[in-house]
Amino acid sequence: MLRRIQSFLDAQAAELDAAHNTRLAYARDLKDFAAWLERGKRDWHNAGRGDIEAYLIHCDAQGLAPATRARRLSAIRQFYRFAFQEGWRTDDPAIRIKGPGRGRKLPATLSEAEVDKLLAAARTLAPRADDRLRDICLIELLYATGMRVSELVSLPVAAARGDPRMLLIRGKGGKERMVPLSPPARRALADWITCRDRLQSAAQQQGKQVSAFLFPSRGKAGHLTRIWFYGRIKSMALKGGVPPARVTPHKLRHAFATHLLAHGADLRSIQTLLGHADISTTEIYTHVLEERLKELVLEHHPLAGG
Repeated sequence: MLRRIQSFLDAQAAELDAAHNTRLAYARDLKDFAAWLERGKRDWHNAGRGDIEAYLIHCDAQGLAPATRARRLSAIRQFYRFAFQEGWRTDDPAIRIKGPGRGRKLPATLSEAEVDKLLAAARTLAPRADDRLRDICLIELLYATGMRVSELVSLPVAAARGDPRMLLIRGKGGKERMVPLSPPARRALADWITCRDRLQSAAQQQGKQVSAFLFPSRGKAGHLTRIWFYGRIKSMALKGGVPPARVTPHKLRHAFATHLLAHGADLRSIQTLLGHADISTTEIYTHVLEERLKELVLEHHPLAGG
């Protein structure tokens, strides 16, 4: 089954241009299913609908969240659909299985005041001026554009040269979108590029290779990693007096969308800026705003306590 899984993943990359992280998630979920089948002395080639449903019951018994179980079923469905199309099986045992309801969990976000504290912390956290310019640029770009952190850290420097008013971002599945830059983000970007080019020039004089990324790193990827930035933003939260447990890079993406909506932006525009394929994904931010408005009324209306 592991060989078949690899063939399925290769097809996802070649035919659907599935993102690297998506393929990793498919691989984890399908390998867990394969291991479960093996423990029960079952074979993927002969597994039926009842076996897949038994696996989902097993996942539920392990305490996995409905969203996780739904994702695993999705991976199994796609794998067996591919197996049927390739002629590995004469049927698709997963086609009629209904997954668990995911529920509608509202995304946690940050207030505008909390974002201001993070921006202020980025200006003072690092002892070196070069690192402060990098930190400021990272936070300003993330909040100004609503980029995913993976999109941010892997930005090519060529996309950011010339004091751009817009950035071209390559998102999930290789889809490209344009996002505008705010004046503070443009200033932070210009300052960082000047600093970055100076550092790269000095490195080149020492015989080191020049990086193609806006945020270079000596690591294997050649640019800063999501894990590094996750730790960095936690340090900024601590420095700025924001509870670190409330702060992640993705919450700044949520803050970008929620704050835009609160200030009158329409859903279609936010959908385009975030790179959502389906507007139903973007609509959840209307619920976030509704919850915040309810809180404001309950906290500040003179009759709320009556």
